[in-house]
Amino acid sequence: GGGNMAAAGREEPPLGLEAVVEEAAAAAAASAGFQLTAVRREPAVRLQHGASGLEPLAWSEDHRVSVSTARSIAVLEQLSDVHSGGQDMVIHRTAVPAPGAACMLKVGPKKEVAECKEKFASSVDPTVSQTFMLDRVFNPEGKSLTPMRGFKYSSWSPLGCDANGRCLLAALTMDNRLTIHANLNRLQWVQLVDLTELYGERLLEASYRLCKADTPCGELADFPEFQRRHSMQAPVRMEWSGICTTQQVKHNNECRDVGSVLLAVLFENGNIAVWQFQLPFLGKESITSCNTIESGISSPSVLSWWEYEHNNRKMSGLIVGSAYGPVKIIPVNLKAVKGYFTLRQPVVLWQEMDQLPVHSIKCIPLYHPYQKCSCSLVVAARGPYVFWCLLLISKAGLNVHNSHVTGLHSLPIVSMTADKQNGTVYTCSSDGKVRQLIPIFTDVALKFEHQLIKLSEVFGCVRTHGIAVSPCGAYLAVITTEGMANGLHPVNKNYQVQFVTLKTFEEAAAQLLESSVQNLFRQVDLTDLVRWKILKDKHIPQFLQEALDKKIESCGSTYFWRFKLFLLRILYQSMQKAPSEVTWRPSHEDAKILISDSPGMGSTEDDQEEGTSKQASKQSLGDTGKGVDIDDPAEDSLHQSGDTGGREPMVEKLLEIQAQIEAVEMHLTREHMKRVLGEVYLHTWITENTSIPTRGVCDFLMSDDGYDDRTARVLIGHILKKMNKQTFPEHCSLCKEILPFTDRKQAVCSNGHIWLRCFLTYQSCQSLVYRRCLLHDSIARHPTPEDPEWIKRLLQGPCTFCDSPVF
Repeated sequence: GGGNMAAAGREEPPLGLEAVVEEAAAAAAASAGFQLTAVRREPAVRLQHGASGLEPLAWSEDHRVSVSTARSIAVLEQLSDVHSGGQDMVIHRTAVPAPGAACMLKVGPKKEVAECKEKFASSVDPTVSQTFMLDRVFNPEGKSLTPMRGFKYSSWSPLGCDANGRCLLAALTMDNRLTIHANLNRLQWVQLVDLTELYGERLLEASYRLCKADTPCGELADFPEFQRRHSMQAPVRMEWSGICTTQQVKHNNECRDVGSVLLAVLFENGNIAVWQFQLPFLGKESITSCNTIESGISSPSVLSWWEYEHNNRKMSGLIVGSAYGPVKIIPVNLKAVKGYFTLRQPVVLWQEMDQLPVHSIKCIPLYHPYQKCSCSLVVAARGPYVFWCLLLISKAGLNVHNSHVTGLHSLPIVSMTADKQNGTVYTCSSDGKVRQLIPIFTDVALKFEHQLIKLSEVFGCVRTHGIAVSPCGAYLAVITTEGMANGLHPVNKNYQVQFVTLKTFEEAAAQLLESSVQNLFRQVDLTDLVRWKILKDKHIPQFLQEALDKKIESCGSTYFWRFKLFLLRILYQSMQKAPSEVTWRPSHEDAKILISDSPGMGSTEDDQEEGTSKQASKQSLGDTGKGVDIDDPAEDSLHQSGDTGGREPMVEKLLEIQAQIEAVEMHLTREHMKRVLGEVYLHTWITENTSIPTRGVCDFLMSDDGYDDRTARVLIGHILKKMNKQTFPEHCSLCKEILPFTDRKQAVCSNGHIWLRCFLTYQSCQSLVYRRCLLHDSIARHPTPEDPEWIKRLLQGPCTFCDSPVF
């Protein structure tokens, strides 16, 4: 366990000892009580093209896995689908295609660049001509060499950056094009901005000098100058910072919060461009500023943000690693961002030029239980070792503890990922071996307990190309290809993304109950584990039901009601009989069904056959209770022949669950109605009309005699006094009749025209375009220019039943 990290320079054990070291580590981990059992989670997703670039897998905060491949970035979105009874993980798949044309970096006027390229290619000096011909930064289109297709790296922004409040994807192609993409309508990815082009334009305007004091740049015809201009704008990696909120004073002296996010781009020459974007990021117009910092690191390979909170002051810097071995933190001076601090000078975390390239860096904020303060754990993969560094700010200044963990892998680490919630780090080498490292604090610094996860025991013999852990640490995604069979390499490589569980159902349920986030959408990986368990067992475990009821009684937060609704819906799906055949396939019994209606035909066996196809379409909630044919023997799949009551108990059970679902939905609707009425009361003048059917909502809340809520009564009393006998009813746009408010989901006028209601404002949506939540739970209207700010704010909310964003 922890004894493996004594000295930084310790030798890796020779290959013969590897198994002994692994067994000893596994035994130590087992004795410490950290026993992890990884279980395969279907489905495995086949990739159309091979994985490309460094760290080809990334898992976003909004549960999308990006996979860099040779032709596109495949995006796999994990959904916790409440409408399907299949036990597999539900994945929605999209892709960001690679651009068709090669990216040429702007180093000067087109004509001059073409002349220089011709000159260098035909130079008599082989150090010039060969360096030029073989460098793919100068020749991205390839000509005699293979074209540079595919992606080098992708990085997800934090949650809340695009127009829907979700994550943006920064993508870097093999030929150095850095772009930002958003997925605004679920199916299609849109490129919002090309940062390589914009940065090239900035450099051209500044005559390729970083500041005015710099010496004038040389001639493009000089080969060193030609190289310099390329290396100062060829990106190596890019990483997003956390969101920082600043206050902006408007003309009427009101303050409004403005969110911004930073994207740091590391270039080949060691410079770092820090772009600042205003949120939501919509495109070029959302760029606030771009500052270039010189890191002074030669041959940089990787970067990561260092973000630290000390005495309510947020500090940050950039951790940069080099291919030669050193790691240091660079200060980031941004004058534009208020309440933002950085270091006075660079901090060296590892100084040795030991030729162990830094492949990956993760920075994890933790709380130090002994020093009683927050601290940062920086881990970096260097060859087969993990370098770690603990940073603490105390009265004496910045304390730095560092060391290496050895004896983890016999091959270099190809991928590293970290669970930000508890600091667990996962590393993998290409031989299918994954290590889990759990940091354990000691009085001064920390040590790691580590154990081996052999993917060969889960997937069979595989080679691994990348790993990523899900946001709440429930799953590990792995890119695999076939391993060696009988000492021979496979003829074909099939790239797949496969999933393994890292948590048990009990751990996931406990984490959901004690969640500080209180949002189901942000914990989809945990809810998926719970969903899988309920669908397998066909019941909600007793301990979870009791714990949830206790939570609902003690604090009444709507989050626990939404969790309860989620469990009931999954239980309902688990009770449903799976259709006996695929519902979209045309049935061959059509002729029989038509004949059976004619008089004189016996209706015994035909009806029985017909029953299976009938019931297959009866999936909707309402159909289960009505029109159920009790004598239908094809139905009884859940109850074995031993069940004397036939199908009746199952139907009753389904009706009972359905009633519970409706009751929880009604509770959540009333709670949201109270919130909407509160907003109406705060933001309206006496007898002011708004687009919200205030009177209808009030009447709906008071119509049920069984519902007695003092807060609601008092609030409604105040609102009715303010409305001063005005009713402001809604009118049907087709026939101008009044639309009564009798149903929370739809409005029906006296002529029978039906309009769906927006679940965020309860207005009837009388336009042909509206938005739906991610799980198709409810619909919402689009904001209009005449809506006041407070209604626009209401319309930005997530779904009131499942916390999903609305498109």
